[in-house]
Amino acid sequence: MRFLFVILTMLPGFSPAQVFTFTREQMIQYTAKNPFERFEDGRPKVPDALLEKVRELSAEDVFGVMGTAYPNQYEGGFRILHPGRKLAGRAVTAQFMPTRPDVADVAEAEARKRGGGRNANQRVIDMLQPGDVVVVDLFGKVEGGTFVGDNLATAIFAATKAGMVIDGSIRDLEGIVEIPMQAYFRNVHPSAIRNVMLTAVNTPVRIGNATVMPGDVVFGDREGIYFIPPHLVEEVVRRAVTTKIHDEWTKNKFMTGKYKASELYPSPSDPALKKEYDEHLKKKLGKQ
Repeated sequence: MRFLFVILTMLPGFSPAQVFTFTREQMIQYTAKNPFERFEDGRPKVPDALLEKVRELSAEDVFGVMGTAYPNQYEGGFRILHPGRKLAGRAVTAQFMPTRPDVADVAEAEARKRGGGRNANQRVIDMLQPGDVVVVDLFGKVEGGTFVGDNLATAIFAATKAGMVIDGSIRDLEGIVEIPMQAYFRNVHPSAIRNVMLTAVNTPVRIGNATVMPGDVVFGDREGIYFIPPHLVEEVVRRAVTTKIHDEWTKNKFMTGKYKASELYPSPSDPALKKEYDEHLKKKLGKQ
């Protein structure tokens, strides 16, 4: 993914004098399975109501659907701003690389010509809309890899009411922790962002072991983060309902103290218990 900027210069619609961004046509092409509406730039727009249902999930719920077919959509090992708060929103992706002056000078000059913000990180933040989660590939950089401090983190929260995923670092943690949004980041450092250049916005990016597309649903809990392709979101939510009913029934049975683990998990071994569970599941699903 570090060579994405170079590779994509060969694609139609790319101008060497600007940071790469999918055209609307490319965005639709690369997210063709999206079943929902789209933003003006073609980015998938998973409905707000569905995002609220995703917020109730766990990483295990998502894994149940994506673990085999889409194995490269989870990443852990982050520091978490508010461990008790979940994250759900639509990905806006950004890729940074170590600064190379001859490339950075052209990109910055083009950005100023187009009226962009003074700094590359601010130009990304200025794009954000309600429900967005900014997902930033800063290649794990700590010192000088600080995408935001408390002021720009506040700007992200004001624009999105969602959160951020930074494969890099943040600064001003004492101020950021007061903001009621969720954030995942690799580390904290007091330095300002430096010696990096913005190379792509709303293209595929790599976050650890995960490949993220713009418009993916970003889901985060205490374990880590899933990046869910839009066409799988409804299936994830639907299957999670069944899993939740199963787990509640199983735990309640265990709490009676009458059963061994092998008698109930992963499914009841006794035919009578299996019938009881099936009837319980049918009843609960009927109320959904």
